[in-house]
Amino acid sequence: MRKPNDITMKDAISKMLDVYRLRRKFDETSILAIWPEIMGTAIANRTKQIYIHDKKLFIRIESSVIKNELVMVREGIIQKLNAHAGATVINEMVFL
Repeated sequence: MRKPNDITMKDAISKMLDVYRLRRKFDETSILAIWPEIMGTAIANRTKQIYIHDKKLFIRIESSVIKNELVMVREGIIQKLNAHAGATVINEMVFL
């Protein structure tokens, strides 16, 4: 039986992430982990380096053709990744 001051596990974890200032890092890690699912295996397999710094997603893609295609749809990719995180984690994509 729940008591009036009980909170759900989800709320407890969310509060802990905020209290210990881990939310940003958690969201960033979640975006990096979801990259293959959102972009597909063809692009994920050609992604040689991916990291986030100062709300910028840095990506090194070995195929110049794929890189050029991603440049054209970068805003849509940013929106999908931020929607997954439920927050604005990325403002910009930089291709290395």
